[in-house]
Amino acid sequence: MTEKHLSSQFDAELNNVSGMVMEMGGLVEQQMRQAVEAMVDYNAEVAMSVLKAEPQVNTMEMEIDHELTSIIGRRQPTARDLRLLIAISRATGNLERAGDEAAKIARMVQGIIQNGTARSLPSSELRVAANLASDLLRRSLDSFARLDSRIALEILRADNLIDIEYDGFMRKLVTYMMEDPRTISQSLDLMFLAKSIERIGDHAKNIAECVIYIVKGLDVRHTPLQAIESQLG
Repeated sequence: MTEKHLSSQFDAELNNVSGMVMEMGGLVEQQMRQAVEAMVDYNAEVAMSVLKAEPQVNTMEMEIDHELTSIIGRRQPTARDLRLLIAISRATGNLERAGDEAAKIARMVQGIIQNGTARSLPSSELRVAANLASDLLRRSLDSFARLDSRIALEILRADNLIDIEYDGFMRKLVTYMMEDPRTISQSLDLMFLAKSIERIGDHAKNIAECVIYIVKGLDVRHTPLQAIESQLG
């Protein structure tokens, strides 16, 4: 078998596994949108839709992992190809964990509805942070599909906005609880919701870091934003 033929087969395998990641990403993105809708409207039916998708997301992660292991075993890739496969594995793990957080939001919404405390909670104030996180997840998938480090860098910058919203919301909740201790239980529910939203933003940021790793060969995890901007020029 010629080297050119082997190369074209390898490219086809890479395209296939990248397509699997995008399909999984689309499902997680849908979970996130539905989780936000369930949270804002206290809709138990929509929350259940999020939970129904969770087993499929888990299965897709395992299928991608199996495919990656198979490709590495057969092709023994090096340089950029190996970086791509490592980054796909990292991105897949972050997508699965983002899906877990969406499912966690759905379960918390179900609990709030069952406890009958929905109307007394200021959950609408979480909408801004939730929409930011959902948008970051969508853009991270876009940057991954295009292998666009410029979009990836924009995502790293935008992640700070979610952190700001999260910190502001937490301060409001503390004030809310201090003014009326009877709201402590309900406020704790919202704290957990806010934390899941913030974590989804973190997972979107991690996927963006994977894109930079593929395109530039730079591992920018745990690196300050200013240093990343300097490295990318």
